[in-house]
Amino acid sequence: MRLSRYFLPVLRDVPKEAEIVSHRLMLRAGMIRQQASGLYSWLPLGYKVLMKVQKIIEEEQNRSGAIQLLMPTIQSADLWRESGRYDAYGKEMLRIEDRHEREFLYGPTNEEMITDIFRAYVKSYKDLPLNLYHIQWKFRDEVRPRFGTMRSREFLMKDAYSFDLSKEDAVAAYERMFVAYMRTYARMGLTAIPMRADTGPIGGDLSHEWIVLADTGESQVFCDRRLLDKPIPGPDTDFRGDLKPIFEDWTSLYAATEEMVDMGEYEAAVPEEFRVSARGIEVGHIFYFGTKYSEPMKATVTGPDGKEITVHMGSYGIGPTRLVPALIEAFHDDAGIIWPVSVAPFEAVLINLKAGDAACDAACTKLYDELNAAGIDMLYDDRDQGAGAKFTTADLIGIPYQIILGPRGLAAGEAEIKHRKTGERETLPIADAVARLKGLIEPQRKTDI
Repeated sequence: MRLSRYFLPVLRDVPKEAEIVSHRLMLRAGMIRQQASGLYSWLPLGYKVLMKVQKIIEEEQNRSGAIQLLMPTIQSADLWRESGRYDAYGKEMLRIEDRHEREFLYGPTNEEMITDIFRAYVKSYKDLPLNLYHIQWKFRDEVRPRFGTMRSREFLMKDAYSFDLSKEDAVAAYERMFVAYMRTYARMGLTAIPMRADTGPIGGDLSHEWIVLADTGESQVFCDRRLLDKPIPGPDTDFRGDLKPIFEDWTSLYAATEEMVDMGEYEAAVPEEFRVSARGIEVGHIFYFGTKYSEPMKATVTGPDGKEITVHMGSYGIGPTRLVPALIEAFHDDAGIIWPVSVAPFEAVLINLKAGDAACDAACTKLYDELNAAGIDMLYDDRDQGAGAKFTTADLIGIPYQIILGPRGLAAGEAEIKHRKTGERETLPIADAVARLKGLIEPQRKTDI
């Protein structure tokens, strides 16, 4: 993509309404625009990151055996009355009526709707286990939306829902999703810690939140520092097998949100040198809630003996629109964002130091075409601006690698590569630039950790 033809409305000044680093940088980098309190448009650069985050989530959900579908944003109030949650949910639910005065709501979550789909089509135990997921926009009327898309009223959410014949099978489904979440965050470059968590309005008696430690986190968390260095399950993980050993290994070390912490238990379980008490950002939440929804909504299957069995359920959420600012909180410096390659809007940016110079334009165009042909996701800064402005933009928007070419380098047959994360610069023959960038980028795409 040529930057001269791209829509990238970067801001020079720090927006006054932005309270935390990620919100400031998303506005300055032209990733989002606020339309109303807690409502944002995702501009091209931000949307590209959001879609890369979503792609990783989809790949790991599919790998775990979950099956994707899509449910509507608007739901019937009658479904929520069946489960008993319509009146209990609170003012966060946006309730609406259509022209026929039928009651609907803008979905804050989808347990009722997915249960309705399940009970309409699944009748036999032979069709279990089943895990269905979708990625859809949701709305919760937060009292105080803040921190940009970290806590907005409208947000994108991945919801997965498992259906099993027994509690034992349902816990095994929970463990599969637990492992899938570990791999998902690792592929994005995040260190996310699974912690015992409160089930809240979703319900149930087994729940974990994934927390990224950050000073801007909304809640206090307590954990064992050794969790930060544990190896992530690899690409050879067999999701059809028994994942309990992995689950038990990860949950054997203490980690809990402030709602669930028992300070006496924490201090007894964690040696003082390994204790971590910090702020954290929630980036995912999973639940086992048994028959809370299936029983009142009569989601049953015929068992091996011909008798009706109420299925056991779990739900599993990741918020992509929350993950993007969480990534920025984890990866930035004073100059701007530092994207991991796996979620970067572009993997490299080619900076033409003398746009308008015929020889420099021709060399940059040739190199740009070669980089694209090599499969590198490229941005080409071909704007008629000074070098300082181009470097500032490249640093602000966080592209992992900058390849720089100007008249002086062209005369010497050399280009320069800058590593955004470290600031390291290397000079090399122009003819070697494509191979060098490819060698740097491909191992970091993290498609097979």
